[in-house]
Amino acid sequence: MFKNALDVIPGGVNSPVRSFNAVDSSPIYIKRGKGAYLYDEDKNKYIDYINSFGPLIFGHSKKEISNAAIKAMDKGTTFGACHKNEIKLAELIKEKMPSMEMTRLTSSGTEATMSAIRLARAYTKKDKIIKFEGCYHGHVDHLLVKAGSGLTTFGSPSSPGVPRDFTKHTLIAEFNNLTQVEKLFKKNKNKIAAIILEPVPANMGVILPKSGFLKKILDLAHCNDSLVIFDEVISGFRLSIGGAQEYYNLKPDITCIGKIIGGGFPIGAFGGKKEIMSILSPSGPVYQAGTLSGNPIAVAAGIKTIELLEKNNLTLYTKLEKRALNIKTEIDKLNLESITINQIGSLLTFFITKNKSVVSYKDVLKCDTKIYGALFKKLLLTGIMVPPSQFEAMFISDSHSKNDIIETIESFKKGIKTLGLK
Repeated sequence: MFKNALDVIPGGVNSPVRSFNAVDSSPIYIKRGKGAYLYDEDKNKYIDYINSFGPLIFGHSKKEISNAAIKAMDKGTTFGACHKNEIKLAELIKEKMPSMEMTRLTSSGTEATMSAIRLARAYTKKDKIIKFEGCYHGHVDHLLVKAGSGLTTFGSPSSPGVPRDFTKHTLIAEFNNLTQVEKLFKKNKNKIAAIILEPVPANMGVILPKSGFLKKILDLAHCNDSLVIFDEVISGFRLSIGGAQEYYNLKPDITCIGKIIGGGFPIGAFGGKKEIMSILSPSGPVYQAGTLSGNPIAVAAGIKTIELLEKNNLTLYTKLEKRALNIKTEIDKLNLESITINQIGSLLTFFITKNKSVVSYKDVLKCDTKIYGALFKKLLLTGIMVPPSQFEAMFISDSHSKNDIIETIESFKKGIKTLGLK
C-alpha cells in the first residue's frame, strides 16, 4: 500500500508524521478503530495512544457520537448556509469556556489560529506577534518558525516556500522564559499585537508551564496593550472541560480550539471577547470565511461529545489523569537515567534524554530520537501504538481500561529492558 501511495501522494502520506520516518519505519495502514484499539490491514490489533492526536477523548467509534453524525448526515452533508446547531455548539463552548463570549467556527485548527492572529492585528492596529519555540499553531506561513513536532522531526527550523517577509513580524521566545518575552516587548515597543502560545505545549512533546508563567505572560501582554491568544486545539476540553484556561484559572483574550469539539470530524474554532470578535465580517471589516465552516456533521458530533463530557465531568477527567499518572509512576519507579516523563491530565510524553527537566524546546532537541524509534518498534511488536515521533504526545481516552494500562506498562518495561536502557 505504501509503495502504491508513493506514486500518487507526496511522500506517500497526507501528513508528514504518518510516514513513520521519524522512527525509521514504514507506515501502518489502519482498517478500523474501536474503543481503545486500532486494527491494521494485516489484522494486527494495537492499544492506541495516538487517538488521532487528541480528538478521540472517548476512543474510537463511540456509539453516541457516531449516531449523532449519522443522524445529521441523513439531513444533508453540507449546506453552505446557516443551521441551528451552529448556535448550539457556540453556546456550549461559551458555557464551558466563558472567555469565548463569541465564537467563529472553521474547518481546521490552522484556519482558527490564522484568523485569530489577523483579528488580533486588526484590533490592536499592530503587526508583530510573539510565538514560542516548539509551539505549533498550524501550517500558516508566518507561524512556521521553530514550530513544533513536524518541523522538529524532519530537522527544519522553518519551511521552504515561506518568504522572509512573511515571518519578519514573528518574534520568537523560549517557552518558560519570561525574561526573553520582556526583552522583546522593550525592543519592539508599541509594535506587538499579540502573544500566541499553547498554554501546555504538546507539539514538541508535553511541556509543562512553570508556576506562574502563564499568568505573568497575560499580565505582561496587557501592560503593553497586546492580546494573548491561547491555542487550545489540543488542551481544550482535554485538560478539563474548560481547557487549560479553566485548569489554570486564566482568561485569554482569544482562544483557538478544535479536535475534541468535532468528535473526530474536521473542525476548528476561535473566539474571545465580544468587542474583539465583533470586528469580524460581516459585523466588522476583518474578513474571514469558509465554505465548510460549521459543517453540520462535525457540529452534530461535537455537540454530542461535549454533552457526554458534561454528563461525565465529575469522574471522567479524574479517571483519565489517574490512568496517565499510573503509566508515569510505574516507569518512574525504575529510576532510569535515560527517560524523563512529562505528564499532565490525560497527556504524557516519554522523552529519551538524561536531562531530568524538560521545560523548553532546547531540552527537547537533546532527546535521542534513534532510541525512541527503537522503543517505538519494540512496543509496536507487542501491540502498543504510541506516536511515531519523539515530539508528539500520548493521549489517554475513556476507552482505555485498567488492563490496557497494565499491559502498556509491562510492554514499556520489556522494551526498556531489551534495549538495555538504564
